Amino acid sequence: MRERVGQPRARAAGRGVRRLLWAVATSLAAALPIAAPASPAKAATVSEQWLVGQLELRGCEIGATSSHGIPSQAAFCTDYSVPEDWDRPAGRQIRLRVAIVRALAAEADPDMVVFLDGGPGGAATQDYPAVANALAPLRKRHHLLLIDQRGTGSSNPLECADRASLDAEGADGPARPTPSETSIASVAPSAQADRAAQIERVRRCADRLAPRAAPQFYTTTDAIRDLEAVRQALGAPALDLVGVSYGTRVAQQYARRYPAFVRSIVLDSPVPNPLALLSEHARNLEDVVRQRLGRCRDNPACFRRYGDSYAALKQVQAQLRRQPQEVEMRDPQSFALVHRTLGADELAALVRFYTYSAATSALLPYVIAEAQAGRYAPLLGQAQLVVGDVTEHLNGGMSASVLCAEDADLLVDRPQDEGTLLGSGVVSDARRSCAVWPHGQRPADFHEAFRGSMPVLVLAGELDPVTPPRYGMQIVKELPHARMLLAPGQGHAVIGVGCMPRLVSAFVERLDPEHLDDRCLQVLGETAVFLDVNGAEP
Repeated sequence: MRERVGQPRARAAGRGVRRLLWAVATSLAAALPIAAPASPAKAATVSEQWLVGQLELRGCEIGATSSHGIPSQAAFCTDYSVPEDWDRPAGRQIRLRVAIVRALAAEADPDMVVFLDGGPGGAATQDYPAVANALAPLRKRHHLLLIDQRGTGSSNPLECADRASLDAEGADGPARPTPSETSIASVAPSAQADRAAQIERVRRCADRLAPRAAPQFYTTTDAIRDLEAVRQALGAPALDLVGVSYGTRVAQQYARRYPAFVRSIVLDSPVPNPLALLSEHARNLEDVVRQRLGRCRDNPACFRRYGDSYAALKQVQAQLRRQPQEVEMRDPQSFALVHRTLGADELAALVRFYTYSAATSALLPYVIAEAQAGRYAPLLGQAQLVVGDVTEHLNGGMSASVLCAEDADLLVDRPQDEGTLLGSGVVSDARRSCAVWPHGQRPADFHEAFRGSMPVLVLAGELDPVTPPRYGMQIVKELPHARMLLAPGQGHAVIGVGCMPRLVSAFVERLDPEHLDDRCLQVLGETAVFLDVNGAEP
C-alpha cells in the first residue's frame, strides 16, 4: 500500500531487489497526489530549539523541491536512537529521523497527529510536502509528527552502497537506476537466466547491508515499537493516526498493540489486516483498467476518437511481448535525447501508474492509441512525470523486509491472473526473492481482522487500482465506531481531493464519523478523457 517528493535518496536496495519486488514497492506506494505548492509551515531557523518531552528538536527543512515544484517545508527535527533488535536492547542501535511540524495555534491540542507514509518504503519527512495541503486543516490545532520508518529516508535506509561498483555489474545490476530507467522497470523478468542472476544480486545486496543493518528487523512490527518509543520520549501524548496506503497497515497494527494511546484513526486507501500484499494486484488493476477504458467506450466522442481502448491496450501488449521496442525520445524533464526499451511488462507497470489518479487516467485512451500507431513517446514521456517521483522515493530493501516477513508465505500461484495485464509473475518472483532475502517473522495474530472501539474514518477512491473500496468496507464492518467515505471517480490516496481535508479535520476534532456531511464529495468524478494533446472536448 503514494507514495512523490523528497530529497533524492542514495541508491535504494539495488536494482535486483527493486526489479523483483518492484510490484510491492510501488503497488502500495503512498501515491501521494501531485499537490499544488503547499503553504509553508511556520518558519523555524536552524538555530531555533524546541524541547518536547525528553526530545530536543532543532529547526530544519523537510522534503525538497521536486520536479512538480512542491517546496520543502519548515519543521523541527531530531534523531532518536532505538535498538535494531527490540528483543536485544543492548545490541546495535539505529537512529530514527523524527520531525514535528508545529501547530498554527498558539496553544496546540494535547493529542498529536501522526502521518504514516505508504510504500512500503516511503519516508514521512521526505514525502510530507506532498500532503502538506491535505493535512493543513489538522495543523490549525495539532502538531504533526513525522518519523522516517526504519529502513527508509534518514532512518538507517536499507540501501546497497558503492554505486560505482554496482554499476560495473551490468545494466541490470543492483545499482539504483536513474528515475527514467526506474519508471519503466520490469515488473516480472521473463528469462530464467535473468531470474537466477537477479536472485544472486538480491543475496549480494543483503551481504553489503550486513555490516550496518539486519533486514529481518525492518518490519511493520518493529516500526510500531519505534513509534511507541518516540511517543513516550515526546511526553506520551495521545495519537491521531493518519495512514495512507501501506501506512494504514502500520496504523492498524499500532492500534492493536497500543489501543489506549490512540485517540482516532484515519485510513486512506486501506490495506485490511487479513490481506497478503501482492495477492490481488493483478485482479484489482484489471478491474479498474476495464472500468476506466469501458467508460471511454460508453462515451460517444471518446469511442469515435479511440474505439475500444481496452482491446487496443491488449493488442499493444501482445505486440510488445513479441517484440519489445527501442524508443528514442526527449526526456520530459531534462529535454535530453534518450533511448528507452519498452516491453509488455513495462507497459503493464506504466498503465498501473496511470490509473492511480483520475487526472492521469484521463490520458490513457490517448497514449494507448498513440502506442497502437507505433508512437510510444507519449506513453513513456507522460509516465515519467507520474512514475519517476514515486519510484525515486521508495526504498526497495525495506519493502522486501516487510513483504518477506509478513506476506510471502501466504502467496500462492494464481493461474487465473495469467491473462491479465499484470499477469501472474509478480507473485512467483516475490516468493523466489524472499527465499534469499533475510527476513523476520510476523506475530501469530498479525493477519487477524482489526477490531477496536476507537473512532475510525476510512477513505476510499471509487476506482482505486491497488486498494479498492471493498477493502475499506471489509475494515469498517469489524468496527463499531467507523465509517467509510467514498471519493467518486478517484483512484489511490484521496486524502487531498476535494473537500476531504476538511472532512478529515472535522472527524479528528469531533470524533463523530457517523454525522460527517459528505455531500461535498459528490461533486468529484472522473476527469474528462483527453481526445487529443489539447485535452477534452470544450
